Amino acid sequence: MIMKLQFLTFVFFLLFISSHSTSHYSLNKQARILFSLKQSFGTPNHPSLVTWNPSEYASLCSTWTGITCDHTGSLITSLDVSNLNLSGTLSPAITQLRSLENVSVAGNGFSGAFAIRIHEMKRLRFLNISNNMFSGGLEYFEFSFLTKIQVLDAYNNNFSGSLPVGMSKLTTLSHLNLGGNYFSGSIPAAYGDLKQLTFLHLGGNDLTGFIPSELANLTGLQQLLLGYFNQFDGGIPREFGKLVNLVHLDLSNCGLHGEIPSELRNLTKLDTLFLQTNRLTGSIPSDLSNLVSLKTLDLSNNQLVGEVPLELSSLKELKILNLFINRLHGDVSMFVAELPHLEVLNLWDNNFTGTIPPMLGMNGKLKQLDLSTNKLTGVIPKFLCFGRKLETLILFNNFLFGRLPDDLGKCKSLSRVRIGQNYLTGSLPNGFLYLPSLSLVELQNNYLAGQLEGSNSDPSKFLAQLNLSNNRFSGFLPTSVGNFSGLKILLLNGNRLDGEVPPEIGGLKSVLKLDLSKNNFSGKIPAEISHCSSLTYLDLSRNAFTGSIPSQISQLHILNYLNVSWNHLNQTLPIEFGSMKSLTSADFSYNKLSGSIPETGQYSLFKPTSFVGNPNLCGLFLNRPCNESSSTSPLQLNNQLDNKTTKVPTRYKFVFALGLLVCSLAFVLLAIIKTRKIRSTHNSKSKWKLTAFQKLEFGSHDILECLKDNNIIGQGGAGVVYGGTMPNGEQVAIKKLGTSKGNNNNGGSHDSGLSAEIQTLGRIRHRYIVRLMALCSNKETNLLVYEYMPNGSLGEVLHGKKGGCVLKWDTRLKIAIEAAKGLCYLHHDCSPLIIHRDVKSNNILLSSDFEAHVADFGLAKFLQDGGASECMSAIAGSYGYIAPEYAYTLKIDEKSDVYSYGVVLLELITGRKPVGDFGEDGLDIVQWSKMQTNGSKEGVAKILDERLKRVPIEEAKQVFFVAMLCVQEHNVERPTMREVVQMLAQAKQPNTFHMH
Repeated sequence: MIMKLQFLTFVFFLLFISSHSTSHYSLNKQARILFSLKQSFGTPNHPSLVTWNPSEYASLCSTWTGITCDHTGSLITSLDVSNLNLSGTLSPAITQLRSLENVSVAGNGFSGAFAIRIHEMKRLRFLNISNNMFSGGLEYFEFSFLTKIQVLDAYNNNFSGSLPVGMSKLTTLSHLNLGGNYFSGSIPAAYGDLKQLTFLHLGGNDLTGFIPSELANLTGLQQLLLGYFNQFDGGIPREFGKLVNLVHLDLSNCGLHGEIPSELRNLTKLDTLFLQTNRLTGSIPSDLSNLVSLKTLDLSNNQLVGEVPLELSSLKELKILNLFINRLHGDVSMFVAELPHLEVLNLWDNNFTGTIPPMLGMNGKLKQLDLSTNKLTGVIPKFLCFGRKLETLILFNNFLFGRLPDDLGKCKSLSRVRIGQNYLTGSLPNGFLYLPSLSLVELQNNYLAGQLEGSNSDPSKFLAQLNLSNNRFSGFLPTSVGNFSGLKILLLNGNRLDGEVPPEIGGLKSVLKLDLSKNNFSGKIPAEISHCSSLTYLDLSRNAFTGSIPSQISQLHILNYLNVSWNHLNQTLPIEFGSMKSLTSADFSYNKLSGSIPETGQYSLFKPTSFVGNPNLCGLFLNRPCNESSSTSPLQLNNQLDNKTTKVPTRYKFVFALGLLVCSLAFVLLAIIKTRKIRSTHNSKSKWKLTAFQKLEFGSHDILECLKDNNIIGQGGAGVVYGGTMPNGEQVAIKKLGTSKGNNNNGGSHDSGLSAEIQTLGRIRHRYIVRLMALCSNKETNLLVYEYMPNGSLGEVLHGKKGGCVLKWDTRLKIAIEAAKGLCYLHHDCSPLIIHRDVKSNNILLSSDFEAHVADFGLAKFLQDGGASECMSAIAGSYGYIAPEYAYTLKIDEKSDVYSYGVVLLELITGRKPVGDFGEDGLDIVQWSKMQTNGSKEGVAKILDERLKRVPIEEAKQVFFVAMLCVQEHNVERPTMREVVQMLAQAKQPNTFHMH
């Protein structure tokens, strides 16, 4: 018995030793697999993965970052390295970790193909690879072996090809997200077999065909997103009425047409319905009133007609109602005033008539109201700000009359007010101009009267634009005008203001455009106006100013437009104005000025019409010669006498000549030394360091061999670009930059944009963004190696020797869409988000098949604080492309890029350069296009590039419409680049959009 017990003990001991040894062997093997995974990352020494050390395999389950093991502590069940800013590739070795149940690598920069043998991980339940740059297709993956998978999230990658039909075999799948990729073709009808799905996102791809009615079999679906970038045939399947558990339905911007099916009335759990930006027709079904849980309804940007059904009054949970850009008519339904939770009401650009419901806003929750561009009459309701939450009030282009409600003067939440082009009368409500949150006020072209209110209170520091032009305001300009220190644009022209302009006007330190024309101002022009150091535009014309033109105005160093015509100004023209290099347009006509017109400096650039109407002025500009006494000022006379009487002694001439000779010799000597230094630097290959951003088959020597003058293919502000062919036949472009000599935190010229370009391009892999392959550097020089684009830049093709003839309309539209997709990636899908800051046609490069690639990130900036505007220390960018708010305020956000892109669209439409050749000083392509077309897409034929033989006029109208949206003066009015891509994708679908 004792012997038997000893034997059993021995057996158990051997089993324990064996189990312990196997466990350690398993951990060791898994640790080695993880380490090989780490080596495939672009940053194998990433600080977050410092614990991934194969020699420490025993602590794999306890200390390794992102690793979770099973209860035995021997098998890895979860790998989570999400949002660690990793890059490189994801090694196929991951499929050897067969025990994994949860895998998340989301929010990194992984690129290349995804592991095709993923099906070998049969225990997998959760797979999240979203927000990376994985590419290639998924149609050949054997997904059917993943019998336990519940969540598969591949959102926002670069996958392409057809949607994988094999996924339809994943009967346990509850969450499938393939959105934000480049999948094409149709949605497989077999996806209707995924009966366990509660979430399906296929939006943001390039899908076509009909939406399969079989998706209606997914009766457990709670969220269905098919919109954005997809372009489906047909309309909304009526069978979708069976999806009774839907909470969120997004079919926006995907080319749908036809009527809204009444069967949607069955979706009683729906709280969000997005159908905007399609081609839906017919009327709004009254059956939608059955969607009693609905909180957001967006039917905007369609072709809907008829009246808004009164039955929608039963949507008591509704918070947001967007019906803008349709063909709706009739009264603005009274029911909207009775919706207890309504916060946002946007009905602009329709044909609504009648009055605004008088009780609108009484629910106390209204935040945003836009009823502009309709045919509304009556007065503005007095309860709009009843809850003190109203932020946006836009009612321009209607037939409203009466006074502004007094209650608006107490609406401290109010930020944006646009009520121009109406028939309003009366004075402004007390305190209105001094509301603390105001950022924009437009009340132009009304019949408002009374005096402008003065106050000791500080106005809103956010108020950037105040437009009260073309009204009937009278009286003095209050001295408190100087307290509006944040104003960028002040327009008071076309009123009845009188008296002297107070010297406090000089307190407008930030004002860029000041227009006081067409009033009754008198007295002298205050010299303090020179304290408005940011002024670029000053119009004081058609008043009654007297005295001289203050010479202090010459201190406005960035002023480019000055108009003081039609006043009673006398004395001479300030000679100091001749040194104002920024002043390109000036008008001094119809005054009482006298003396000679200076013929030097900026005066030589002004038009002769700038001086007419001054009988006592003389000079070549007026073909009115001056006599000796009138044409020569005392100062000029003294200078002439000095020139006649002063002579330089001969000995000083000799000393000067000798000094000049010494300087010349020194210059030659320094040039020789520098040349030798450069040669020695190039010949010393060991001093060059090569940093690769992908696998390379060439070295620094091969790169240096390309730096020859006959290889130069371009030159810009940041450096010279060389073309070259590597030993393996690969063509590259090499940008030569100088190294940093100082520290510049704003990404300025000190480092020629190198740090910004490396930080940005080194981590980006996107089809429509130029690929940075390597950095070759030493102490003197930096060489950036890019993929080569044989067709050069869009600017060169449009405006260079090729004359743009090679670019047909279809190619131009293709380039526009591809460049927009590249910028869209930077603004919306990059991590962190990126502002390019120098979008222009010369920075859009074209491959051999004219595919567009956004390039030159030397000025790029990462978006801070989730997209907040950032203030720069100096203007960066290219003339003609710079957004108004950037040039004026140095504040940038992604909408600054949108403006620049809009200029590029106008270049593609017109074939013209952004500036020059428009027949008027200071006129650019944006202003010229608006003047020629009156801002309407119907006039686009007037500006089309004459070299284009055949242009589908509806497509041209659509592209012009998008361009006009992009170049809106106020950045908040511009679309996002995501919206731009969506709108351009519909260019081949006429009558989709209408100018607002």
